[in-house]
Amino acid sequence: MTTLDLLRLGSRESPLALAQTHMVAEALQRRWPQLRVEIKTYKTQGDLILDKALSKAGDKGLFVKELEVALWQDEIDLAVHSMKDLPGELPPDLALLSFSHREDPQDVMLGKDGTPFAELPPGAVIGTSSLRREAQLRRIRPDLRYEVIRGNLQTRYRKLQEGPYQAVILAAAGVKRLGWEERVTEYFDPWEQVIPAVAQGILGVEYRKEDCKTLDYLEPLSMKQVEVARLAERAVLTALAGGCQLPLGAYCRVTDDACEIKGVVLSPDGQEAIYAQLPVDFNQPAESGNALAAILLDEGGREILDAIRQPQKLPVDTP
Repeated sequence: MTTLDLLRLGSRESPLALAQTHMVAEALQRRWPQLRVEIKTYKTQGDLILDKALSKAGDKGLFVKELEVALWQDEIDLAVHSMKDLPGELPPDLALLSFSHREDPQDVMLGKDGTPFAELPPGAVIGTSSLRREAQLRRIRPDLRYEVIRGNLQTRYRKLQEGPYQAVILAAAGVKRLGWEERVTEYFDPWEQVIPAVAQGILGVEYRKEDCKTLDYLEPLSMKQVEVARLAERAVLTALAGGCQLPLGAYCRVTDDACEIKGVVLSPDGQEAIYAQLPVDFNQPAESGNALAAILLDEGGREILDAIRQPQKLPVDTP
């Protein structure tokens, strides 16, 4: 760090990203009253791609690379991320830690008129930026029309109000962090209906691996149960060589008495889906995540992912 009492936080420019970064800054200052905090904002490649699905952009670090460059250039001491935006593999000189509690991991629907998902009329247009969400929802309602909707949450909500969409699908964590709970039409159960993106709802802080002082500030604000879930789920992502643009999900349920993980790999149209679940070793969560990924690959996930990665078989955005 530049001084012993200054910590520089890097954030994307979106309102949600800034709200999350301010949450981290305020928690750090509550824990360390003498600490001064600065927030620096960056526009990432993912923020600039508004005309096509992220699954077609061809990069797994669309929302993080500019922040990682800022870390390398010592412009910031840590970068604040929605953990679900991070690819499975980190650069070898950077490290990651979960921050505080996990927000609601579910996906939610925001609709125009309060109609439940099951009662939407056939052909209703559903906006989503996620192949994972689309593929799983197609298994429930293949008769709906799914279209790509891009932009920050404020932009997507405006498009819902002004455009052809009957509903949009978002992460509950972002909706709640913006105080939009009253706009939610429906929650999708993360175990039985729509398995979340890896580490959805978890805030991640990325820092230079050799920066022990920054780690000293961060470690007291990390929670064991959240770290277990983070390590288990991200091990699945790494083993599947995935990013947030592939139709795969994993969710680790952690309680005081039990810990288990469920994962899915899907074809973009939702016709093929490989599910698996395992208990998680609380002391070795990454090993449990690796074991789950091996089952998913062996039972058909490998063929699904290989087909998606072939350029001539990239998924389309609409039926």
